[in-house]
Amino acid sequence: MTLPVAARIARRELRGGLRGFYVFLACLALGVAAIAAVGSVRESITAGLQREGAVLLGGNAEMSFTYRYAEDAERAWMARTAETVSEIVDFRSMVVVDRDGVTERGLTQVKGVDGAYPLFGQVELDPAVPLADALAGNGAVMERVLADRLGLRPGDTFRLGTGTYEFRAVLTREPDGAGDGFGLGPRLIVRTQALQGSGLLEPGTLFETKYRLALPPVADLPALEAEAEDRFADNGMRWRDARNGAPGMTRFVERLGSFLVLVGLAGLAVGGVGVSAAVRAYLEGKTAVIATLKTLGAESRTILAAYLIQIGALAALGIVIGLVLGALLPLAFAPLIQAQLPVPAEIGIAPGPLAEAALYGVLTALVFTLWPLARTEEVRAGALFRDAVGRTRVWPRPRYLVAILALAGALIGVAAWFSGVPALALWSAFGILAALGVLVLAAVALRWGARRAARARIVRGRTALRLALGAVGGPAGETTSVVLSLGLGLSILAAVGQIDANLRSAISQELPEIAPSYYIVDIQPNQLDGVLDRLQGDAGVSKVQTAPMLRGIITRINGQPAREVAGDHWVVTGDRGVTYAATPPEGTIVNGGEWWPADYDGPPVMSFSDEEAEEIGLKLGDDVTVNILGRDITAKVTSFRDVDFSTAGIGFVIAMNPGALQGAPHTHIATIYAEPQAEAAILRDLASAYPNITAIRVRDAIDRVAEVLDGLAAAIAYGAAATLVTGLIVLIGAAAAGERARVFEAAVLKTVGAVRGQVLAYFALRSALLGAAAGSVAIVAGGVAGWAVMEFVMMGGYAFEPVSALAIVLGGALATLAAGLGFAWRPLAARPARVLRARE
Repeated sequence: MTLPVAARIARRELRGGLRGFYVFLACLALGVAAIAAVGSVRESITAGLQREGAVLLGGNAEMSFTYRYAEDAERAWMARTAETVSEIVDFRSMVVVDRDGVTERGLTQVKGVDGAYPLFGQVELDPAVPLADALAGNGAVMERVLADRLGLRPGDTFRLGTGTYEFRAVLTREPDGAGDGFGLGPRLIVRTQALQGSGLLEPGTLFETKYRLALPPVADLPALEAEAEDRFADNGMRWRDARNGAPGMTRFVERLGSFLVLVGLAGLAVGGVGVSAAVRAYLEGKTAVIATLKTLGAESRTILAAYLIQIGALAALGIVIGLVLGALLPLAFAPLIQAQLPVPAEIGIAPGPLAEAALYGVLTALVFTLWPLARTEEVRAGALFRDAVGRTRVWPRPRYLVAILALAGALIGVAAWFSGVPALALWSAFGILAALGVLVLAAVALRWGARRAARARIVRGRTALRLALGAVGGPAGETTSVVLSLGLGLSILAAVGQIDANLRSAISQELPEIAPSYYIVDIQPNQLDGVLDRLQGDAGVSKVQTAPMLRGIITRINGQPAREVAGDHWVVTGDRGVTYAATPPEGTIVNGGEWWPADYDGPPVMSFSDEEAEEIGLKLGDDVTVNILGRDITAKVTSFRDVDFSTAGIGFVIAMNPGALQGAPHTHIATIYAEPQAEAAILRDLASAYPNITAIRVRDAIDRVAEVLDGLAAAIAYGAAATLVTGLIVLIGAAAAGERARVFEAAVLKTVGAVRGQVLAYFALRSALLGAAAGSVAIVAGGVAGWAVMEFVMMGGYAFEPVSALAIVLGGALATLAAGLGFAWRPLAARPARVLRARE
């Protein structure tokens, strides 16, 4: 027979409708829809970021400097290159409000602006007054959360440092807010000129200047970047432009989107189990048809081709349904999505993500349908007739196994390519495959254990339990499909639960026990002794640590540009904290080399953080150039030391000898470890005596991080929930497919004297046993996955969280119980005589 004959057979088979394929279609459509929707939203956000790059950045390009303003040569180049230049000063400070003898304080991220701000976009205020009017004189605007926290109303006054300012309006929209990155406090905007005399911008104070450039339309951004880097990069200048106006947000969206796509692929894997089960069940129902075709002379490959065409057409239908859903869902929820995003998003139909989702769907359908389809080629007509009584396990030929493995490899390769994070994709794929393998072994072990338990003395007299164990251990039961589908979905949910619980534990329990109460920054050198005198005399203070603090940019390593040597490692991608010390600070552990002598008076030398040095390939004796306040300091690495940032104490990647840095303007940082009840009084005392300092409460900083993690955990949980829904659909499909067998079982049991309650108890126990088994395996798989993520991705500790684990087991048992009982009423209502006569 030829391919046209196979196509004709497939077309005639399809006339029977979609009966038996609803689970197939639902699993495939749901998985494709999830991936398409996530990809479409990610593409929409990326398009919005690109379109609004200049608005998000605040200019066509930006040149930024740490601890200093631009020098004359830098200003001259900007004035010559740009049509308009806007200068921004960004730093943290404390808003102080005196009211009725009570002083309240709040941390804020201050933005000092000039008259040209904003170059692009509009600042929106409430009440709606022009920004120029709101900032006139000593006027200021701030975000509502800060105003509400301090009880400020338009017209009220407050202090920043030693300056007094008037609150004029609430800041409702800051066009360049997303481009500014993560801040520890709400935003406050004031004229830079009004900050003069406030004591907040003294030499060595922690501040950053940003020069936004409005360029001519014909400006060549790559060429300008190269010119600016060539002229000023060694002076600590950092360049950004509108091609990527919010790089932090872009990376976050790309990584989160990629991770959610990988979660969606896990959902497709769960759905693939249902797809495979549906195809297998359908082909078992076509035994007579296949046997007849073979009897009439049909070749095995013709039959395979006929059903491959049929399954392919149905798979195409499922993929199309998924693509339509994946395209329409973001459009339907566009207002909600846009309202929740801090960046613009052009929600629309994105062909690229839809094509990616379709490719995933095709590969998944092939991987999971080829096995049951290939097995039909290996079975003879006589064996097919005998399958009506009992099936014989037959493996497909090696070429089909090779094809399945090749398709699975292609699916993993495509996921690694499209995700942008190939290592994460490959490890995720390994985790999914490992989980599937563990679940298969668990299903085999469960069947073996159930068979042995059914013959045990302890279950004698417990008819329903014994029958349930026998059914679970039987060769024709749904044990494997239920454990695979529900188990994988619950495993992903369990992993998310373990990760979320450990992250929250690290934030809410572990850090406060070891972290300081406050960071105090911007302590001028002549204020340090006074600050220490006040703290050391306070009984509520248990420990105070101080260190001189500067910030610098690593520009060169052994004379080569740092980026060429270290790539995009975080140590060289921005400014880093730098300190100096004659002797190793208390608790310092030197892992390699030696600290310089206390009276060292030679060329600059440095001690580098051991872990970061290893990651960027630093060795003892290497020369590292750090730009501080526009000046290059090249120091030789003489030692590596342990720096534990997880303690939230003082930690610097770079420490130098005092002679290298003491002449540079700088401030000091202090960490205060105090009793909770003493924290407020300490802050009042220090802030009153030294208005220029900034106190950062560690708990507030942790809460800001927790807010970000909450959003991330919610997004991942939604993806995991979609995977679980797919598993439930597979579960329902397995229950529906077994309904006919249950009708016969119920008829036989009633014939031998069982009453409805006993039959119902048997069905319920069987379902609950399968769900509990799937949940138990999911706990192990999810726990291992959670441990791996916490240890190797989050670089944190891991502790098993039992509450979510117990919920997983109970959820699995209840889900299978509900599905089993949902398809038990028809078997219970069937009349034994009619069922048994039909079997004859």
